[in-house]
Amino acid sequence: MTSAGSNRRQAVVVGAGPVGCLAAVTLAKMGWAVDIYEGRPDMRLPSSKAAAQQRSINLAISARGLAAIQAIDPGAADRFLSTVIPMRGRMIHDARGRLESQPYDRDGQAINSIGRAFLNEDLLKEALAVPGIRVFFEHKVLSIDFDRKRLSVRDVAAAKDVDVPFDFCIGADGSYSIVRRQLMRVVRMDYQQWYIPHEYIELKMPAGPPQEPGGDPTFLLDPNHLHIWPRHTFMLIALPNKDATFTCTLFAPTADFDWLDSDEKIVAWFQEHFPDALPLIGERALLEDFHRNPRSALMSIKARPYHYKDRAVLLGDSAHAMVPFYGQGLNCGLEDVRVLEILLREAQVDATAKVPEGVEDGRLAHALVRYSETRHEDLVAISDLAMDNYVEMRHSVTTLAYRFRKALDNVLYALNRTHVTAQDVAPALARTPFPNAPSGWLPLYTMVTFRPDISYSTARRKFERQTEILQTAGWLSAGAGAAAAVAITCVMLLRRLHGRS
Repeated sequence: MTSAGSNRRQAVVVGAGPVGCLAAVTLAKMGWAVDIYEGRPDMRLPSSKAAAQQRSINLAISARGLAAIQAIDPGAADRFLSTVIPMRGRMIHDARGRLESQPYDRDGQAINSIGRAFLNEDLLKEALAVPGIRVFFEHKVLSIDFDRKRLSVRDVAAAKDVDVPFDFCIGADGSYSIVRRQLMRVVRMDYQQWYIPHEYIELKMPAGPPQEPGGDPTFLLDPNHLHIWPRHTFMLIALPNKDATFTCTLFAPTADFDWLDSDEKIVAWFQEHFPDALPLIGERALLEDFHRNPRSALMSIKARPYHYKDRAVLLGDSAHAMVPFYGQGLNCGLEDVRVLEILLREAQVDATAKVPEGVEDGRLAHALVRYSETRHEDLVAISDLAMDNYVEMRHSVTTLAYRFRKALDNVLYALNRTHVTAQDVAPALARTPFPNAPSGWLPLYTMVTFRPDISYSTARRKFERQTEILQTAGWLSAGAGAAAAVAITCVMLLRRLHGRS
């Protein structure tokens, strides 16, 4: 079952999700023969699409994910941008149905809503269009012998096991990764996994009627916002789709879901907490979704190291599953691929080199060591930030302290000498993992979401430093009453920040 080809070494990618497909494209363009093994059926089948719609959180792809695709396959990045819906801010819905728009970025940069199935299918098409890539659906990896470089794979359709040789293995098979479990047998891996006491369920908000007979459906909410109904211990969010519907996700404590055990309780609870959302979703559709769609758990995973010798490496959720509240899970996984690709090229890994059996490829091994050593701090940082952002989304966005800090961030950010956008740094990202050290005042969300040239760990350290400066200056306790002194104090704070950057 190995790929044909005289000189190419064999890479196997376990998992045909977005990260696995992009990793396959990267390796194939570097000269590897690549086979992708996916335990699930072909995602392009109607039955697979129906199953995916029941439990898949919509994706928000932002500058980091797009920069990774752009660095590896510029044409694909351009095509994706033509299919997304830009969301330029959060729309906060309070308990009385009042709305408040909170822009993400003063320069108008946006995150982009895209259906998980659409993105995955498109990346799969891109992968299959690259010479040297093959994909095998319904092929479940049972075990891996990394020293012998063999996969044991179950061909579900043929009801038989096959032995697959490889030279290099990438594990991109998600939170319950078989590659990670097999690596634990040969690597002294530090590993943490924990579930938060909250779950989610997906709901659907239908499209509105056309504005004129024969016209296109309309959106029932503003499509250029991520809509949030924050209720302190739980929240509802809604992301727009191209067909004018919204994918809604309810996040709530497990105990709350357990209490919602009858149609009457579900409808009454939505009438109390989401009075403006309920008529848009519709009572009948709400109940159908509640009964049909599964409740899904939310967990976080941290591991280290991510590699074994020159044989294997973990990417995406298999290495660092995180809760979805910063919208960075997909973006981080795609960035993993970009960072790995740069390190492989810097190490001058040769996909056609003849490596004798039992001998390590020193260049490949060195690149994987560097990946584990340099990537870990960033992955821990974004995992922690994602957990923190749940509190922000369901509670903090409604508080005066949050609004004041956000307004102050924007004022100080506006006083920067220069403003850098994702487009400004895109060319350098194909050559260097993180080319720039941030200067001036930068809001945390801007650094994480719109500055792919700044690593997650650098963003967190800078945010902590800026918070320390504000606390020292007394801003957080002073409140908004000192408006007359804002300009002078902002200049003083910026001078202090520049002196410490």
